[in-house]
Amino acid sequence: MRRVAIGTVGLLALACAAVVLTAGCGSSGSGTAASPSAGSGRVVNITLWHGDTDYAAKADNVLVAQWNKANPDIHVTALYNGSNDYALQKTLTAIAGGKPPDITYLYGSWAANIVKSPKVVILNDMIAKDSSFNWNDFWPAERLAATVNGKIMGVPALVDNLAIVYNKKLFDRAGLSYPTAQWTWDDFRAAAKKLTIPAQKQFGWGYPADASEDTVWHWEAMLWDYNGDILTPDNKQAAFNSAQGDQALTMLGDMATVDHSIYIDTTNTKIQQTFNNGHIGMMVTGPWDLPSFPNVKFGVQVMPANHQTISGPDNWVILNNGAARVNASWTFIKWFTAAKQQMYYDLQTGALPTRQSQQQQPDFQTYLSKYPGTDLFVKNMGNAVKSRPTIPQYSKISTFLGQAIVSVMLGKSDAKTALDQAAQQTNALLAVPGS
Repeated sequence: MRRVAIGTVGLLALACAAVVLTAGCGSSGSGTAASPSAGSGRVVNITLWHGDTDYAAKADNVLVAQWNKANPDIHVTALYNGSNDYALQKTLTAIAGGKPPDITYLYGSWAANIVKSPKVVILNDMIAKDSSFNWNDFWPAERLAATVNGKIMGVPALVDNLAIVYNKKLFDRAGLSYPTAQWTWDDFRAAAKKLTIPAQKQFGWGYPADASEDTVWHWEAMLWDYNGDILTPDNKQAAFNSAQGDQALTMLGDMATVDHSIYIDTTNTKIQQTFNNGHIGMMVTGPWDLPSFPNVKFGVQVMPANHQTISGPDNWVILNNGAARVNASWTFIKWFTAAKQQMYYDLQTGALPTRQSQQQQPDFQTYLSKYPGTDLFVKNMGNAVKSRPTIPQYSKISTFLGQAIVSVMLGKSDAKTALDQAAQQTNALLAVPGS
């Protein structure tokens, strides 16, 4: 699948923030597509960078080959970018060197960093003029992640969300009913406690606690479910140290230090294997993990209480290499991200539908049968109504939050103290223009 590790986005965005400004100043182009050229009779060659490997790369190549056969006037070359984790850095280097790709795959949390470059094509006008593209067909969380200060800087490339994945066998052994949509967080905690058997090294819940974005975005889903927010509406100050934030982190901390019902993975490398080996009753994860559990008869359920979930949308970003190539890139990416093509990709990879209309595609039911459990994740997209702040400082804020969450889980701090400290760091950061 296009993204193999959600938790990698923060550090690279931080490392590259300054580079964006340098690369942007040195690049040519306004970032807005000029009027398309027509009637030249020449083939327009464009390059697409992606991070897919194995079966996902094969799916890309099949689609690109279909396009090239049917559209001899626009030839697309798909190239592996060396891993999506380094795509921003590589893209900025290419911009600075004057040889950027025409289309590049970038994590959604990098949107506010890359949009600073004048090389980025802002898509608002093209989307507004092309009703067939149907921007509103993408899930709300995707559209939020692709928009920075009103500027649409990319076309959604991948979407996901978090839900409870549970081991039915362990629930049966414990005499517990399976999770329901009516569960509260107290129900979740009680089940995790009953599933925990220290002598057998069995835990109710597994949590990634390496202070990375993976640590943070799991907690952010809890924060939203408690009706809290990450920042104030104007993105000027921290809001996560509210009563709701305190309540959400206290719940997590108590499960870890009082109930001892959480398998705390400080390396973020062992949870999937431990769950597959039958030593964890519940995980909060996404559809990308389901193929990792061949030994588990699992079920999937929405998050407790208000069912708020977090989505991690990524984007295809078009870079301005002249009007003809921009127009060709837009023409191709419209086709590539259309429901029919996306349904083919998802059927080969198990990725979630990026467009709501894919549910009406002929192969959608085949897709659900091929990937058990994905039906809940598709429905769960309706519960992904918020997005992480699309600001350049988010990566640093994530670092502050990650450290706070881990300190509470390891019993080194209480929730209020940890969140207040992270809020002080966040507010100081946001108070500095251009930070």
